[in-house]
Amino acid sequence: MFFINKITLSLLLLSSTIIIGALGFSFIDKYPFIDALYMSVITITTVGFGEIYPLSEWGRLFTVVFILLGFVVLGFVGHSIVESLLEKVWSGNVLEKRMKKQVASLTGHHIICGFGRVGEVASEHLEEAGADFVVIDAASGTHEKCQQKGVISVEGDATRESVLLEAGIKKASGLLALVDSDPLNLFIVLTARELNPTLHIIARSEEKQTEKKILRAGADSIISPFDSAGRQIAGDLLTATGKVRDGLVQRARKTTSLPEWVVVGAESDIIGKSIHEVEILLACEVLGLRNNTSDLLQPAEDIVVKQDDQLFVVSNGESVKCLAVNGVSPRKIVIVDDNPVIIRLFTRLFQKEGYHPFSATNGEEGFELILQENPSVAVIDYMLPGISGLDICRKLRAINFGDQLKLIVFTAENNGDLRRQCLEAGADAVIVKSSEAQEIIKTVRQMAR
Repeated sequence: MFFINKITLSLLLLSSTIIIGALGFSFIDKYPFIDALYMSVITITTVGFGEIYPLSEWGRLFTVVFILLGFVVLGFVGHSIVESLLEKVWSGNVLEKRMKKQVASLTGHHIICGFGRVGEVASEHLEEAGADFVVIDAASGTHEKCQQKGVISVEGDATRESVLLEAGIKKASGLLALVDSDPLNLFIVLTARELNPTLHIIARSEEKQTEKKILRAGADSIISPFDSAGRQIAGDLLTATGKVRDGLVQRARKTTSLPEWVVVGAESDIIGKSIHEVEILLACEVLGLRNNTSDLLQPAEDIVVKQDDQLFVVSNGESVKCLAVNGVSPRKIVIVDDNPVIIRLFTRLFQKEGYHPFSATNGEEGFELILQENPSVAVIDYMLPGISGLDICRKLRAINFGDQLKLIVFTAENNGDLRRQCLEAGADAVIVKSSEAQEIIKTVRQMAR
């Protein structure tokens, strides 16, 4: 806006100067107005044409002053136009580069996906708290709005890995999925959790029935704007009337079921059945469906399941056994970790790799599960309730599984002595926990060969 006003001002100044010159020639040497206007233009532009009529001494003095004034005015006009063009061409690139440098310098920051009313309020609270954050939004005009407010932003779809990586998700500590669409928030949570398993994720949900699906996809907690507003109003009313002592307490949401991808085999009994029938038959929830023609989140209940379709389901782990993957039993892997977020993440990743994952949350259960399932690989956290991961390795090696069982210890500490102890206890590899989840997948893949 500044440069538009500047150009307008410069053009008005140029026009006024030409009119002043025409009036000067007309008044001093009695030029007709058209001839005076012509004389004013050729003088200010210094084209070198001769005088129409001989000028008097006062006319020549006026011409000298008018030429100098014309140089100043033309210089101002040219500077304004060139500056405006360069600003339009280069300002966007300069701002984008500045934004990228700012994001690259952040560590332990927060990411806000969606800059609507909820996202904007959340950003204001983070700013007041002095916390670093990055906004992701694909809506037109949002990027410019963030620039005006001095907020670091990335323009794009938050469900895409490349956009989340551009926002520095690998080094972030928290993420808010605040898009006004439950399916999109579900997809954001799935993608973000896979990119950074240690991320704390809070997601927005509009519908009650989708809350548990988003939690199972990897969110740590759910916030519903309408529920929160209603709960706050009720709490304020009860507090004001003296009918509650400590306000309203929100119940923690917990989930034990884990999502998994399953492929509908040729002999499956659910071929030809609707999504609704599959959920009833298998006592599961179908979160997604993928085939050669579509990739759907929360598919409609009347969609018919076909052979080789992939279903993203939540079950108790037993009800989906009838969905054989082309008749081939997948390799087993056991994950022992007391962090449910880690279990959910690596369950999904290993399922994509073709494994059948089993999980336990403490040392005793993990040890018994490994004996029961006899997996090809076991991924064991070093610090566990009950017996430690180190003790599990010693007990398993004492049974002498030979080379059939590969043990990988997962630890949060990058310590040389700890690594040596784990290897001496029987571990085949020791991996430090980080946001780079693919490292352990690569290690398991190499060991399975």
